[in-house]
Amino acid sequence: MEQTKQNINFPYLLLLSLVAALGGFLFGYDTGVVSGTVSQIAEQFALTELQLGWFVGCALIGSIVGVAFAGKLCDRLGRKATLLIAALFFAISGIGCAFATSFSFLVVARMLGGVGIGVVSIVSPLYISEVSVARYRGQLVSLYQLAVTIGFLGAYLANYGLMHYSQSGAVLSSEWMHRIFVSEVWRGMLGLAGVPAVLLFVSVYFIPESPRWLVLRGKEEGALAIFKKIYRSATAASGELAEVKSVIGSEVRSNWRELLQPGIFKAVLIGAAIAILGQFMGVNAVLYYGPTIFEQAGLSGGDALFSQVLVGIVNAVTTVIAVFIIDRVGRKTLVYYGVSGMVLSLLFIAFYFQFGDAVGLSNGFLLTFFLFYVFCCAISISAVIFVFLSEMYPTRVRGMAMSVAGFSLWIGTYLVGQLTPWLLHNATPAGTFLLFAVMCVPYILIVWRLMPETTGKSLEEIERYWTKK
Repeated sequence: MEQTKQNINFPYLLLLSLVAALGGFLFGYDTGVVSGTVSQIAEQFALTELQLGWFVGCALIGSIVGVAFAGKLCDRLGRKATLLIAALFFAISGIGCAFATSFSFLVVARMLGGVGIGVVSIVSPLYISEVSVARYRGQLVSLYQLAVTIGFLGAYLANYGLMHYSQSGAVLSSEWMHRIFVSEVWRGMLGLAGVPAVLLFVSVYFIPESPRWLVLRGKEEGALAIFKKIYRSATAASGELAEVKSVIGSEVRSNWRELLQPGIFKAVLIGAAIAILGQFMGVNAVLYYGPTIFEQAGLSGGDALFSQVLVGIVNAVTTVIAVFIIDRVGRKTLVYYGVSGMVLSLLFIAFYFQFGDAVGLSNGFLLTFFLFYVFCCAISISAVIFVFLSEMYPTRVRGMAMSVAGFSLWIGTYLVGQLTPWLLHNATPAGTFLLFAVMCVPYILIVWRLMPETTGKSLEEIERYWTKK
């Protein structure tokens, strides 16, 4: 269907996308906040290296559980109800972390937050994709990734600010408040996730259900009413409804066997491949263990946290740039240039750890290529992955197909989170970053040879590409 700027209610689309993107903020905060708590919790609970990896990785186990049922929830209960469920998990997790009485209790609370992360990693970009139009879909879905990076930055700033407050000599009258914000400040860092969780829960009540999900459930009048708000023209809204119906057809139920259909199965395999490979290219090692890596390079604890704040700023600012260029430059082009830059920066980081002392390289060299790596990653795979996954599957199986890809993504993320301390210790930092550089090669080959360029295409056009309708 022809889409013009005049018949698209962009402010309305932006509002819906921003509400759904709050899930991305919680994703980023809950994931990034752990980086500032690692050393404190390791000391307080006398953790071994493997136990420390388990503390970081336990939330990722929850994420794997979350994506396992998120797709089915999306398809059965709707995108809106699933967002509400995710918000509840985040709120319970934040409160639980703040008041944890043991390491086991803390792990359970982190796992509940991980379930929320897994669910929003599916439903938030999916919802934005389904309410968007082809002209703006890349930008709007990228808002989710922008929210993720702002969540990471918010976590780094909260860690930095709370750490300085706890060291200022402040004394709070309430025993628990003093523990949360002063003597055991990691509790405050983790617990603050409860605030945006409540905001997400309240905000979701004011947005409509996905019109494409309503069509899938035979609720065409409700879908048409939403399309009329998205398009300023009743004719355009009716045309969009007819386009969606022509592709969805009479299918109102989805099941796992449909993922095995030839064209759809190929799309599912490709999505799972780029989802898991993206995690082995180093981004989560940098985001989770950045302060630890900086400390190994000789920075003090405070300087390491400040360097991680710089990482968060570059991540967020670069994602803003990606939001504005993704629909102009194209998804695949961003991957080609960005991943090439990632390989280059990873090789220089490995060189620093292997030969830095011998040739007299300063910590500034390491920080420069860390920030360049984050820039290249944020402009490419981080900006593109959720756009790709939210738009490449047919509507009737989109929730389940995204669950498969999300499951792969979180398996990879868990393995990286669990194994990075071991790799840094046994393979050395140089060997670890060299491994990340090697893993970039199959990723870029898959995108080059097997992925279609989806920029500017409607969801129905993309579906026809895979199913050959």
